[in-house]
Amino acid sequence: MEKRELISPEYINLSVSAQCKLIGLQRSSYYFKPKGESLVNQRLMKAIDRKFLECPFYGVERMTDYLRGLGYHVGVKRIRRLYRLMNLRTIYPKRNLSKAKATDYKYPYLLKGLKIECPNHVWQADITYIPMFRGFMYMFAIIDVYSRRIVGWSISNTMSMEWCREILLDTIRTEGRPEIFNTDQGSQFTSPHFVNSLLGSGIKVSMDGKGRALDNVFIERFWRSLKQEYVYLNPPNGGMDLYRGVKTYVEFYNGQRKHTGTGFIPNDLFFESKAS
Repeated sequence: MEKRELISPEYINLSVSAQCKLIGLQRSSYYFKPKGESLVNQRLMKAIDRKFLECPFYGVERMTDYLRGLGYHVGVKRIRRLYRLMNLRTIYPKRNLSKAKATDYKYPYLLKGLKIECPNHVWQADITYIPMFRGFMYMFAIIDVYSRRIVGWSISNTMSMEWCREILLDTIRTEGRPEIFNTDQGSQFTSPHFVNSLLGSGIKVSMDGKGRALDNVFIERFWRSLKQEYVYLNPPNGGMDLYRGVKTYVEFYNGQRKHTGTGFIPNDLFFESKAS
């Protein structure tokens, strides 16, 4: 029996993260079975994902028109549902931006003009859709903006707040805490439980403005690299294949891949030189 089979998400007295820790399993390696849609919808979602990486300003109507041009007989209603399912947020400003839900926590964007001078100064986080050979899953990742290191990540077939919160707390335990934590205004990140976990750790909360393309740019660049350099080239066949592939890619991204922002020094070496 694999260790993953010992985990019970339904057990309310012990979180999945705590269960993983108890049996010596990395939280990032625990996931549920991939989610499925019809084969047609899976093809549509893969086509949408590729195009959205190139054109994040494509709303539902423009994407529908693009897909029709590829030969798909689709309507706006179907594409709007798939956008929600894939957690896609178009970057153009929406109407009624001043009207926020009273139950949501909204915080200002703190990174404008900020000089980021050391590791753990600013972390950014986001969730993305990951297409697979059959079905799809979601990935949550946290990047250290200064060193460009992926400091925490996990894969699941849900986008729950609790999942994101567990990875956040695990990452704080292993990497220390950042001064500022930046996300978009997704429901997972505006949840009182998620926000209070940050504030309770003495972390400043920063949130992107709606329709802002560059506010969370570093994690968006990572998604683009991950998908173009791994997922699209080698579509994972199952959750275990996806986990192993992402783990290998993150190790490459942190330890070998070079970035202009770090002076073409691999992220791990850059981090060690600045942390010492």
